[in-house]
Parts: sequence; structure tokens; C-alpha cells
Amino acid sequence: NGVNNAAMPITATITVTPTFTNGGVSCTGTSQTFTITVNPTANINALNDHLLCNGASFTEVAPTTTVTGGTLTYAWTNNTTSIGLAASGTGNVPAFTTVNNGTAPVTATVIVTPTFANGGTNCVGTKDTIYVVVNPTAKINAIADKVECNGSVVAATMPTSTATGGTVTYTWTNNTTSIGLAASGTGNIPSFTATNTGSTAITSTIIVTPTFTNGGVSCVGTNDTFNITINPP
Repeated sequence: NGVNNAAMPITATITVTPTFTNGGVSCTGTSQTFTITVNPTANINALNDHLLCNGASFTEVAPTTTVTGGTLTYAWTNNTTSIGLAASGTGNVPAFTTVNNGTAPVTATVIVTPTFANGGTNCVGTKDTIYVVVNPTAKINAIADKVECNGSVVAATMPTSTATGGTVTYTWTNNTTSIGLAASGTGNIPSFTATNTGSTAITSTIIVTPTFTNGGVSCVGTNDTFNITINPP
């Protein structure tokens, strides 16, 4: 069994000498020499996992190795093509735009296999695995418009989302603070007393932005807009 724990091919020189014996006399013949080369096991320097948002750019991954003295090639497979990466390929893992149109994070397992070639012999090496996690785009369940009277108490609005597998937080803005609601905030839109001392209805536009966070990566989602109309007294 060939053994080579080094990072380059090892060559041993073998010399074979024949001896012919007859009548008690031994005659040494012509030696022949040959070599045995044992290639090293190809390895891959550890590859990083990736955690990205839907629609983000995955940067090309170029595997590297410590072995020398031959040619290294790489082949890779991907078990979840829905993220935007092909099922397999050779060489570098290419750049692509991530895709996750679902409601929960998706994990793809990308396995990279090195092959060391030297002296006409190809030696498959030790695989390395990259996990690519793609977070979904947070979506808000539609928030209904509200129509209230001056002086009434407007109930708090609590945004909800279908996204799972992480934490969804919300920020909001209000373009008409005269109705009694602040210009912006985080979390739920709080209860407030409606204000309109004029003679016509006032309509305020509220924009709510969700952010999905998983694995330390935060992904800003799709806004939802609703109106709060305050009728005059």
C-alpha cells in the first residue's frame, strides 16, 4: 500500500540485481532500476460557510490546497439548486445571485472534491463542504386602512409576517404627525388619540418595513403601506 503523508509526490528508486547459480558458482547479472512514485492526498484549505439574504451576491469561491508537484483540479456539487446555483460544476464555485422566495431560510450543501494529477495518475483527495444559507425576504401580512374620528383612540397596529426560522422586526414612518402619531418608530404602531381640528379629513400614510434576522445576518424585506384617515369633528 502506497504511503505519502507529505504535500508533494515522493519517488523511491528500486534496484533489482539478479544472481544466477549453477554448480556451486553464483554469477551476478546486470542490475535494473525503476522508480515508484506515490502521489500525495489532495486536500483543500478550509472553505467558509456563507449566510446571505435573498437577492444578495454570492462571491466566487476559489479552492486552494497545500499540495505541490502536480496539477490540482476541483469538482463541486450542490444539493439545492433553488438558491440560484447549478447542481454541479468544475473549477471555482461561481458567483451568483441568491434566491429564496419562500418563508424560511434555505440551506444548500456544496461539496468540493479535489483531484491531484501527476505522472498520468489522478488521485481523488479529501472533500470539503460549504454550507450556503439563504434567508427569505420578510413580507408583512397586509395591514388594513383605518378611518377614525377626531378625539377617538386609535388601536395599536401589530404587524405580522409569514417568515419563519428567524426573527422579524419592524420599523415604521408616518408622513403626517398632526394626526397625533409620531413620525417614526420601531415595533408595533402604538395606540394614540386621533387629532383633526380642521374642517376636512386628514389622511396619513404609514410605511412599515420588516427586517428578517437569522444567523447574525439581517435582511430588509418588502414594505407595506396603509392609511389612517382622521375625520374632522
